[in-house]
This record gives sequence, structure tokens and C-alpha cells, in this order.
Amino acid sequence: MSRLQIPFIMIATAAIGLGLSYIAYRETGEDARWPVIGLSVTVALLGIFAWLQHRIGIVQRDVQEHTAALDSEVARRARSEVIEQQAAERFRALIDSAHDAIIAITPEGRIEVFNRAAERIFGYRAMEVIGQNVNILMPQPYRREHDGYLHNYHSTGKAKIIGTGREVEAQHKNGTVFPIDLSIGEMRGANGSAGFIGVIRDITERHQAERRVRELTAELVHISRLSAMGQLSSSLAHELNQPLTAIMNYAEAARQMMETAGSDVPPQVPEFIAKAVGQAERAGQIIRRLRSFVEKGPVERNPEDLNRLVIEASNLATIGAKVDAIQVRFDLDNSLGPVEIDKIQIQQVVVNLVRNAVEALRESSRRELTIRTFADDDHQEVVVADTGPGIGPEIAAGLFKPFVTSKKDGMGIGLSISHSIIESHGGRLWAEPNPDGGSIFRFRLPVKAIETQA
Repeated sequence: MSRLQIPFIMIATAAIGLGLSYIAYRETGEDARWPVIGLSVTVALLGIFAWLQHRIGIVQRDVQEHTAALDSEVARRARSEVIEQQAAERFRALIDSAHDAIIAITPEGRIEVFNRAAERIFGYRAMEVIGQNVNILMPQPYRREHDGYLHNYHSTGKAKIIGTGREVEAQHKNGTVFPIDLSIGEMRGANGSAGFIGVIRDITERHQAERRVRELTAELVHISRLSAMGQLSSSLAHELNQPLTAIMNYAEAARQMMETAGSDVPPQVPEFIAKAVGQAERAGQIIRRLRSFVEKGPVERNPEDLNRLVIEASNLATIGAKVDAIQVRFDLDNSLGPVEIDKIQIQQVVVNLVRNAVEALRESSRRELTIRTFADDDHQEVVVADTGPGIGPEIAAGLFKPFVTSKKDGMGIGLSISHSIIESHGGRLWAEPNPDGGSIFRFRLPVKAIETQA
């Protein structure tokens, strides 16, 4: 029965009751008050019943609405949880598919995320390190200092490596220390707490490749020295023959004078002997420089006198230049201080540049070679200028590339190696036309390293 039917039933009941009471009163004359009262009570009860039913319907409707809303909220939360779970699974899949190690830590430095690449790089399973202090992945002294770094950051807010990348060392589960590239970023939680995420790349292979490149470069430098020795050998024999011949002549003259003088030795004898010793010393110096140049030794950088190095290397490279009527002029800056270099490598550069200039001058009618040094506040510079035919544009474009040469029998690696040597010292090597005709080669070496140590 609907709520709309109840009032009509009450009215109909009351009307029937009143009608029956009136009929009874007309026919019998009896008092009809009690039936009327009973009918009124019945009507009142029916009214109360109708009101209660109405209120119950309202409550039921409210309950149904609240139930529907609750069901909707439960469904929404369930969908949200499914979406969050799917997002978490996708995030985990993304993290695990990364080639680089990804590690997330709490503000206290405890590991929260340790992806598969991290397992591969460090040798730990994720379950072994989750909840552990991240410093177990660090060698000493970084391990004992790391918690202090975190405390300092939380106290001052000043970041040292957060937001930047740097090369550091890490420690494998087996205790092996290896180089890594490390980038660290900060994560802020909903409550404002700061966690950190690190992206790590094992660069062991890169270091090995760089070491191999250095070894190959050293081998090429050595080969270049030996190649240069082949070109120097004929001139060297001629140059050594002169002092050796002089030694024999002086010694023979001294012997003859002593034989004819008997016990009285003429005063010229000591002079001849001294000259013989001087020529022998000269021959010894040439041999020592040659051996120092050819010998392959470890790469060592020490404070060196650049002027002295230039003179020694140039004298070695210009052996035989007088035979070709080449005028060699030195213009050296005597104010140069020491510069931190590998002596043998820089000697190789000077020898190569000077030797190239000598060979170029043999094809020129005007044969002048100028070797100059000078310095500014930050660099020392060496200049090798010749008046030869110059460098053609087709060669100039790739002058410092390997196997580029204008020589008929050249290997094309000398300038390339020289360029690499100067760059490894933090300097620069370049060429330019000589205003007087020919070419000028220059290289600059920084003196900052030696000034920092002073």
C-alpha cells in the first residue's frame, strides 16, 4: 500500500463510520457517541500509522542513498587502488628495465629501491640491502663519512653533490672497488620529508678503454721516435764523424809531439788533450740525447725548463742542417719559469716540428729557421717558423688528422701524435702561414698546474 492511498482510506473509513452511526441513531434512537469515539480513535491510529510509514519511507530512502554513495565510494577507492597498483607495477618495471643502477634511499640513508641493474653492478640481491644503510655500497673513507654528509644537508640545506654528476668509487659485494658515474636527485614526500634517488653507471670498461688508448698513444709515440731515428741516422753518422775524427787527429798530434820531445813535453800537449776530451764529450752528449729520445719510459710530469728542453730537442732535430745551408736562430725568453710536463713527450713534439721545418726548407731557396719561446700570465709558448714552401690548403684542412701528409715517404702520424700530446697536457697546437713565406707552428702549455703547487 502506497503512502498516497492511506489518506483516502482514512477518509472513506471515517465517512462510512459516520454514516452508519447516523443510520443507527435514526432507526433506534440510541446514542451513537461511543461508535463515533471508536471511529475517531481508529482514524487517529490510522493517521499515526500513516505518519510513521511516511517517516520510515524517508529513512529508507536516506539509507538507500547513503548505501549507494558508500558503494560508489568503495568502488572508486577500489579502482584507485587498482590504478595505483598498476602504476606501481609499471614504475617497478620501468626501474628494473633501466640499464643504469637506480637506488632510492630514505632521509636517514636507508635503501628503499634497488633495481636489477644495481643487483648486477653491486652483486647484492635487493632483499639483502633493502632497509640497510646505503654506505655498505661505498669504500672507505666515504662509508664512515656518508652519514655525516646527510646530517649536514638536513641541518643546513646546503647541497654538495645533489643535482650534479660526478665520478666516484663504489664497492662490490666481494670487496672490489670500481669507478662509477653518480647522479643524485632529491625526492620530497607528502609530509615534506626528503629522500634521495641515485642513478649509477659502472664506468670500469670506460676506464679500461681510456687506459688502453693511453697505452696505444705511448706505443705510437715510440714508433714515431723510431721512425724519426731512421731519418736521422745518416745525418747522425756524418755529425759524429767530425768530432771522432778530431779526437783522432788531436791524439795523434799529441803522440807525435811526445815522441819527438822525449821527456820534455811541449805546452801544446795538454791543450790538444783537452780538445780531444771536449770533442769526445760532444760525441757522448749526442749519443745520450739520442738514447734518451729513443728509450721508451713511463709518462711522468715534472717541473722542467722549457728553454733547455727546446734547445736540446732542436739540436737533435737539426743535425745535418748545416750541410743543407739552413740558418737556425734561437729567440728564447729567459724569464720563463718551470712548467710541469712530460719531458720526453714534449721533446718529441719539438723534434717533430723542427724536423718537419728542416725538411720543408730543403725545398726552398731561402732557408731560415727560427725557434722562439715566450710566456704570458697563464701559458708558455713555443714557436717554430720556417721560410719553406708553406702548407697547401688541401693539407691544411686535415693537418692534425692521422695519415695526412705531404711527404712522399711520410707516415702522416707525427703531427697527429704531437697534437694529442699537447692536448693531453691541457695545451693547444696549431699552424698558421708565415708572413715572410713558409709556415709557423705554435704550441701553448699551461703553467697553472705548477703555480698551484708553488
